[in-house]
Amino acid sequence: MDLWTIQDHWLKAAEKRFSPNFDLRPQPDDISLIVIHGITLPPNVFGGDGVDQLFTNSLDPNAHPFYASIQHLRVSTHLFIRRDGAVVQYVPFNARAWHAGKSSYQGREVCNDFSIGIELEGTDEHPYCEEQYRHLDKCVQSLLSHYPKTSRSRIVGHNEIAPGRKTDPGLFFDWERIRY
Repeated sequence: MDLWTIQDHWLKAAEKRFSPNFDLRPQPDDISLIVIHGITLPPNVFGGDGVDQLFTNSLDPNAHPFYASIQHLRVSTHLFIRRDGAVVQYVPFNARAWHAGKSSYQGREVCNDFSIGIELEGTDEHPYCEEQYRHLDKCVQSLLSHYPKTSRSRIVGHNEIAPGRKTDPGLFFDWERIRY
């Protein structure tokens, strides 16, 4: 079986890590949006376990001064793609991950209800890596094949659904690589 297929709402190519930060979607068959994010923990530091710890509620507030201010957060994503292209999945696609926060897409509120979140290890100030784009495209292709209400025109940045509140994935993200 192809590693980039989805089975039981899990991407075969992804390492499974379970986040407790999810719940049921109000309409499980309404998966119609893909949201691209950028994240590093600590801020502007690549590598390490901070992002994984945040999504699994195991962030040590003493490990970095910034962590004390966010360790209370209960957030998650469906997929996380590291700088080297490694893919981790925290929440099955048919469940609602808590990645978008207060958000709206085309007048529809609460994007978590109908979206899949993909976090890329990155910042607004640095270009993303070739391996990230390569694996992001494979992930997107699998999602588009498996969830027919999604489309390349329904892939957005966190900044687009939460303008003024979020800026990720940032100006260095190359949208041409995945939207067309």
